[in-house]
Amino acid sequence: MEIYQLTAHELKALMERGEVRAVEVVQAFFKRIEQVEDKVKAFITLTPEQALEQARAVDETRREGRDPGCLAGIPIALKDNLCTEGLTTTCGSRILAHWQPPLEATAVSRLRKAGAVILGKLNLDEFAMGTTTQTSAFYPTRNPWDLGRVPGGSSGGPAAAVAAGETPLALGSDTGGSVRQPAAFCGIVGLRPTYGRVSRWGLVALASSMDQIGPLARDVTDCALVLEVIAGRDPLDPTSLPIDPEPYSKALVPQVQGIKVGIPREYLERAEPGVKEGVAQALKRLEELGARCEEISLPHLEPALVAYHIIAAAEASSNLARFDGLNFGLRVSGRDVEEMYCNTRGQGLGPEVKKRLILGTYFLSKGRYQDYYLKAVKIRTLILQDFRKAWERFDLLATPTTPTVALPFREETFPPLENYHSDIFTIPPSLAGLPALSLPCGWSQGLPVGLQLIGKPLQEPLLLQVAYTLEQAIEFRRARPILEVS
Repeated sequence: MEIYQLTAHELKALMERGEVRAVEVVQAFFKRIEQVEDKVKAFITLTPEQALEQARAVDETRREGRDPGCLAGIPIALKDNLCTEGLTTTCGSRILAHWQPPLEATAVSRLRKAGAVILGKLNLDEFAMGTTTQTSAFYPTRNPWDLGRVPGGSSGGPAAAVAAGETPLALGSDTGGSVRQPAAFCGIVGLRPTYGRVSRWGLVALASSMDQIGPLARDVTDCALVLEVIAGRDPLDPTSLPIDPEPYSKALVPQVQGIKVGIPREYLERAEPGVKEGVAQALKRLEELGARCEEISLPHLEPALVAYHIIAAAEASSNLARFDGLNFGLRVSGRDVEEMYCNTRGQGLGPEVKKRLILGTYFLSKGRYQDYYLKAVKIRTLILQDFRKAWERFDLLATPTTPTVALPFREETFPPLENYHSDIFTIPPSLAGLPALSLPCGWSQGLPVGLQLIGKPLQEPLLLQVAYTLEQAIEFRRARPILEVS
């Protein structure tokens, strides 16, 4: 088996036994990138010189008998809305095309401290606003399973890169499902931690009350390894929880006997037949392993989609006000300050971002706040109550991650409503701040189907345990898309 086909924990074991050097691992992944990147288009920026320098430092540390870190020599790539000091962070937008942040995201700093090697920055929907990675200002990313289909979004670059073997690990951000939805479309594992479990410092904000950084990987074990590194209290982020990270990898025990799993009927009713069948087969296998599955109702699925888009647009209109040509990135001159604002945003922002910022400003305007934003917040409370009621009976919930498999590319300037609905199953846990994981569980139309597991707040260990148990039983993790190499 080629190096690029191995998981992060398999690479970690090989390097610890001295069977392969970190430099060889990094070189193997850059070779793979060279072979398939022209088809997949997952990366915005590649950093081969810096990555090889990091890998050499890891090998030298090992030769000296010192501890190089728990992710020493493991390649990882970053969604390009995570700030990296001295390295361009574009957010997939022309307005930040040449911006180099003066700071580094806490999650990235923790990865570096653990010895992980940064391969580069990955493509995304502009400012994480999208579900297909088609709204990137640079180019769309393709799904490795079918290059005529989208990889999902907004973390489409990270998901496609992992699925294509260009990196064993990636870090993304999840607001309404931007880690889990592309993970499902690309047939990999994506984890959204409990809100506050991972510091958001250095993540360019979309919707601050929902944004959360999470890993994308080929299997559950790799997700657990990354979460152990990036989780934990951060004094730079007042929303991070004062809880120490746990040894999540120790929770990976193949045992689900007696665990109660709720199956929301509203989610199954919205899924297309192939997705529904793939999820049903996975849940049947989970029952055979000893879990107790029972259908329940979460009645506020439909209004959750509307509430999310109102809240996210409103928060984005505030967060993105800083990109005005004065302090960050692009500046297009004008006769006065107002014209400079208009010119900068007019040329620097894409149509999807402009649309959402205009809507968000409208939702917060005088006379409209109570009609839209306040009602959306009330719906969010109802969703929280739905989940609290479910936790009285169940340990976990299980749903399809998406209603369909990966969608075909379309050329519309504004995405059709079908694209927005691809997040409908991932949005409720985001509004409630819950941990959720997408696990590949089957096939429909020759494309991967994702199973979403939703946990109670801070119950990542149980979430990972159940996902790991099912993963070992269905053995999807060895499936790889076939890409012709250049």
